[in-house]
Amino acid sequence: MRSNLAVWGLLPMLVLGGAACATKRDFRLPDVAVGDRQFDRLLAVHAVAPVADGNEVRLLLNGDEIFPAMLEAIRQARRTLTFANFLYATGPIAEEMASAFAERCRAGVEVKILLDDRGSSTMPKRLKEQMREAGCRVETFAAISAFTLRDTNNRNHRRILVADGRVGFTGGTGVGDQWTGDGRLPGRWRQTDVRVRGPVVRGLQLAFAESWRETTGELLGGDGYFPDLARAGTVRGQAVRSSPVGGAAEAYLLFLLAIEGARSSIIITSPYFLPDEQMMEALERATARGVRVSVLTAGETDTVLDRVVHAASRSRYSRALRAGIRIWEYRPALMHSKTIAVDGRWATVGSANLDRRSFAINHELNVAFPDPGVARQLERHFAADILHAREVTPEAWQRRGLLGRLFEPLTLPVRPQL
Repeated sequence: MRSNLAVWGLLPMLVLGGAACATKRDFRLPDVAVGDRQFDRLLAVHAVAPVADGNEVRLLLNGDEIFPAMLEAIRQARRTLTFANFLYATGPIAEEMASAFAERCRAGVEVKILLDDRGSSTMPKRLKEQMREAGCRVETFAAISAFTLRDTNNRNHRRILVADGRVGFTGGTGVGDQWTGDGRLPGRWRQTDVRVRGPVVRGLQLAFAESWRETTGELLGGDGYFPDLARAGTVRGQAVRSSPVGGAAEAYLLFLLAIEGARSSIIITSPYFLPDEQMMEALERATARGVRVSVLTAGETDTVLDRVVHAASRSRYSRALRAGIRIWEYRPALMHSKTIAVDGRWATVGSANLDRRSFAINHELNVAFPDPGVARQLERHFAADILHAREVTPEAWQRRGLLGRLFEPLTLPVRPQL
């Protein structure tokens, strides 16, 4: 979810920047089903995401699996490490990650670290100094000042770790105590990330190189960053980079095409449920043609801004429930996974939320897999998660409290920025 970082500074920006960034979308889409090769090609062309064959894919659940896998990759790197993150905070895992990067730098590995200035504003300066003193390059994406409102709004929300150009990680994990644990306890966020090996890693590295170039002017190249990549498995994958520089349509089209291409089921996990009009209509068309649409979203919030976004999300519930969409709110902790599984045949994992900010404002990265194995894993995780969630039934929604009914419409002025 959105962290405590600069919450009060962000609120006026939401109001002032909303009208400038609100863009009407009206895409006319062909009738192509998920699972068809034509669907993969359609996504490749319009989301600028070539299909890479021969990948190994491992889904990672929560900090208990994510951080050990990332630390292992860091410690095994021999030539290069690239790391980009929106949020780097404090705590034992922040210390351990910084120490691991610093150790690799002292061993002669080229380490490049890119941290978003707003999301990582509470990172201790000594951790940056520790890494820099060891020889790491640590840079800040879109440094905030009173004269750069646009940069303040357009954040690098991508999460990327690539070791030696051969193994990559992406998803929604930041570096902080809230991501540690198993996602079932208060204060320990529920997260799904992915580790990939094989040709699709190049797409992750391209996303890092794009953001690094924008920040430093430096163009990354060479075998240390872009080696020849042999087959590592049997999964096809696509890395979808989305940026406001190019209109940020790629993440939006990734979601929209998946919804339009569904024929039997759509399973969504997202911290926020904020589809715009065209995407809401696509979901309604899906249920009308018999597709089972299930959404698992956050039931817990931890900041003032999160409560505003949660209320805005809930303002969509009435229409969604009327369409037959089933909605669950996750209860034990913050639901922070950003995944979609369609028809048990196609899946995506990444940094993009189901909201306007991800679709039009921030830099995002998702990986998509036209693969039944990955899709069915996400379906199983969803089934396990809803055992720890509360379903929002039409009857329960009608009985919700007066305070919620009154607060939901008040979010209207800031919805274009959420």
